[in-house]
Amino acid sequence: MHNFDFAKPSSIAEAAGLLAQEGAQALSGGQTLMPTMKQRLAAPSVLVSLTGIAEMKGVCMGEGGLHIGAATPHAVVAREAAAHYPALAALAGGIGDPAVRSRGTIGGSIANNDPSACYPSAVLASGATVVTNQRKIAADDYFQGMFTTALEEGEFVTGVTFPIPQKAAYVKFNQPASRFALTGVFVAKFADGVRVAVTGASNNGVFRWAEAEAALSANFAAEAVKSLAVDDSDMITDLHGTAAYRANLVRVLTGRAVTAAG
Repeated sequence: MHNFDFAKPSSIAEAAGLLAQEGAQALSGGQTLMPTMKQRLAAPSVLVSLTGIAEMKGVCMGEGGLHIGAATPHAVVAREAAAHYPALAALAGGIGDPAVRSRGTIGGSIANNDPSACYPSAVLASGATVVTNQRKIAADDYFQGMFTTALEEGEFVTGVTFPIPQKAAYVKFNQPASRFALTGVFVAKFADGVRVAVTGASNNGVFRWAEAEAALSANFAAEAVKSLAVDDSDMITDLHGTAAYRANLVRVLTGRAVTAAG
């Protein structure tokens, strides 16, 4: 690991000023950044911790739905979101292990946009709004490919606002060692239709499965997706599973998520 300076601002404005420095990097839970730095794959000159900013922590209901501060750990989301959005709380409670859930944050997860992370599927399936220090970004515009988001230089996530669906569930097939999603599916049913988001399967990161959305909007039942085929041309192939295997998991897990939600 290279030498670096460390700063812990107490406000969003102070953090924005520090992150304007050349070589500065935001640090939230550090579950991805710290191992990357240890491997010398990243070498920021200044780490700006966002964990001391009170306005970026907490879970509360407000205009637009359930708002979660970006510096809120997974364990807190699992506990405090349960009464408002059980499917989201269950997702948070299934991330990693207790140590990861006590340190990792929702903001760090979606800012990194790991192709196997759980939170991106909840954000996309819920049609959530990502709030940054500069603007608000719709989920459909935020995720732009593997490890890629709409965040610009100096911009960082301050919170996420989730509309509350009528029914929802998240089901994932764990990679046993890391507990990342080998494939995970979040299904959310709203009055105007169903949204289905898939993580862990595609080389392009989290995505919406449009065919399943159409079928489930017409008939919210597991059998509605049984005959659907998932294109595996862009699916991940690695030592844990082939593209065809992941494509099949998408269909199977979508059905299970619908059953769990209903």
